Amino acid sequence: MNQELFDQKNILIIGYAMTGQSVAEFLVRKGANVTVNDRGNLNEDESVDALIRQGAKFVTGGHPLSLLEQPWDYIIKNPGIPYSIDIIQAAKQQNIPIYTDVEIASWIASGDIIGITGSNGKTTTTQLIYNLLKASDQFETYLSGNIGIPVLSQVDNLNPKNQLVMELSSFQLEGTQKFHPHIAIICNIYEAHLDYHQTHDNYIQAKLKITQNQTENDYLIYRYDQGELTQLIKESGTQAILIPFSVQCIDDVVRKTGVYFENEAIYYQGEFVMSTQHIQLPGQHNLENILAAIAVAKLKKLDSKIIADVINQYTGVAHRIQVIERVKGRTFVNDSKATNIIATITALKSFKEPIRYIGGGLDRGNGFDELIPYIGQIQGAYLYGETKHKMKETFDKLPGVKVHLFDNLEQATEQAYYDAQAGEVILLSPCCASWDQFDHFEQRGDCFVKTVKALLKQQPYKKEN
Repeated sequence: MNQELFDQKNILIIGYAMTGQSVAEFLVRKGANVTVNDRGNLNEDESVDALIRQGAKFVTGGHPLSLLEQPWDYIIKNPGIPYSIDIIQAAKQQNIPIYTDVEIASWIASGDIIGITGSNGKTTTTQLIYNLLKASDQFETYLSGNIGIPVLSQVDNLNPKNQLVMELSSFQLEGTQKFHPHIAIICNIYEAHLDYHQTHDNYIQAKLKITQNQTENDYLIYRYDQGELTQLIKESGTQAILIPFSVQCIDDVVRKTGVYFENEAIYYQGEFVMSTQHIQLPGQHNLENILAAIAVAKLKKLDSKIIADVINQYTGVAHRIQVIERVKGRTFVNDSKATNIIATITALKSFKEPIRYIGGGLDRGNGFDELIPYIGQIQGAYLYGETKHKMKETFDKLPGVKVHLFDNLEQATEQAYYDAQAGEVILLSPCCASWDQFDHFEQRGDCFVKTVKALLKQQPYKKEN
C-alpha cells in the first residue's frame, strides 16, 4: 500500500539541502517520477549524480514558473523556503497540494509518533524524550525532524512497536494536512518568525496543526503556566487528552492530570517521580522541558528510577546554552540556537554572573527593546551582522553597558575574549537568525566554538587579568 502512494506519481521537490535530498532519495526508492528544483548550483554535489543515475531530474539556478506547466500530483517543499516565493504562490493558485516531508512521513509511519513543537525548548525536550525512551527495553526509538535528522531517512526502519520522536518547527507543521502524532507537546508559544508567517496568528495556527488530527485516544502535553497557550488549546477544539505541565501554577487541575514541580521535587498526577537536587541543566526553562519529557515517559510507563537516572545525567544539547569551556573563572557558553528574543531572554536569565554578550545576525524587521529588563548584568555587548546597529540602539538605552560593533562573529568573539574577567560568562546568544553570514545556526555555533578554542590555545589567560 505504501508503494502505491508514490509509484509513478509525478512529484516536484522544491529546495534540496539535507531535507530535499532525503525526500528525493526516499521517493526514488518508492518508484516516483521525481524532479528537484533548487535555486543554487548543485554541480559538485555527488548525491545529485547518484539520484540522476536513478532517474531523478534536476532544475537548478532559480525557480522558473515554467516548471508548473507540467502536471504534478503534489509538491514537497523544503520547510525553510517561504510560501511567499512566486513558484509556491503560483502552485497554490493552481491548487497543487504543497506538503513538507513531515506530512509524507505521516502517511506511512507505523508505530507511535511523538511530536514536539514550541517557540523555544523543543530541541532539549525532544532529546530528553528520546534519551528516556531509549533507556527502556520495551521498544525501539528513533529520532528525527527539526533536530537535524530528516524524518524520511527513518520511516523505513519503523514497525508498529517503535517510537518516532520528532522535533517539529512551524515551517514543517504548516505543510501538513493529515499528520497525526499519538503524543503532541507544545512547549510554549511566543511571537516568532513573522518574516515567514507574516502574522502572529498564522504562526499560532501552524503550531496548532500538531494537534488538529488528534483523537480522544491521543495526548497533548502543554505548558500550563502560559495563559495564552492554555486558552489557545481550549479554543483549538482538540480532542486529545490534555496533560499540563507547570512550575508556577500548581492547582487542582495540574495535580490531578499533569506533571509539576513542587518542594524541590517533580510529581506526575500526584505521584512522586524524582528530586531535582541532581539535575544538571540550568534555568527554569530547562525544568519546564524536563517536566514535558517526564510526562511522555510516564505515559509510556517508564519506571521513576530510570527517569531520574536519565534526567540527572543529561547536560544539554549543542548550541543551546551549551557550556563549552570553563577557564580561569571564565565560562564560555554557546547559545547559537537562540534565533529570537525569547530564546535570548531565557539564556540571560540562566546566569547570575556578569555577562559579556555576543549577538546579532539576520534582520527580520523586529526591534530588541524587549531585552531591556534582562540586560542589567551585561558588562559589554559585542554586536555584529545585519542587526548590530539596531541592537546598539537598545543597549544604548541602559547606562553602563559598553557596546562594540564588528563586521563578523569571529571579531566579536575575539574582543569579548580579551575583555572577559574572572567570574564572568561569555555568552553567544544571537537573538537573530544566522542567515546573513551562515547557512544555519549550527555553523554559527561551530564558528564560535572554534574561535574560542583557538584563542585559548594561542592566547591563554593568565591567573588574573
